[in-house]
Amino acid sequence: MAAKKKFIMLGMGSFGSALAKRLAENGCHVTGVDQRRDRLELLKNDITEAVIGDATDREVLENLPIRDATTVFISLGETIARSLLATLHVKELGARNVIVKGVTQEHGKILKHLGADRVVFPEEEVARELADRETWPNVLDYLPIDPEYSVAEITVPPSLSGKTLAEANLRSRIGVHVMGIKDPMSTKLTMFPDGRTMLLDEQALLVVGRENELAALREMA
Repeated sequence: MAAKKKFIMLGMGSFGSALAKRLAENGCHVTGVDQRRDRLELLKNDITEAVIGDATDREVLENLPIRDATTVFISLGETIARSLLATLHVKELGARNVIVKGVTQEHGKILKHLGADRVVFPEEEVARELADRETWPNVLDYLPIDPEYSVAEITVPPSLSGKTLAEANLRSRIGVHVMGIKDPMSTKLTMFPDGRTMLLDEQALLVVGRENELAALREMA
């Protein structure tokens, strides 16, 4: 399935190169575009195709399989005008999905108006994730699934250790739904455990809930 996906990366700086390399490692077809030959030389054996050219030049973009790409990624550094121009061009050339690295929130708003399907701020996202992990080390993983609900993997609070799932009564107490329990030694995940399941230290709960409900669980002593 991954091999059928084709991605175009406009801009092969640190973020673009890391993303392109990972996509290639996942078995995807990756075309990297950059004006700097040295950047492409470093990745020529890692990605499918390396194209030397200006990603804001419409003629260069017209020679790329924009319409066939699963996603066109745009990461053109801190020069806002370049990413705006590239976004405008690829949307006009029929790109199905465009993800752009933003510089500022205002930049992101303009990109959205130009048709960018998603704007990412890698530094901010990594900073938030790192801060949350250091603040709540008991939260092992966290995944928003819609604007209201998220899935999280949270270690069993000490106050619940030794109780059954029914005794913990997390659904009635704080509103979260326990979908699974992971054993730390075997890493075995038991999905949809029944109420008689005993909760133990170091186990991890796979739960779904609203932000305030998940916050109540992670703050539980």
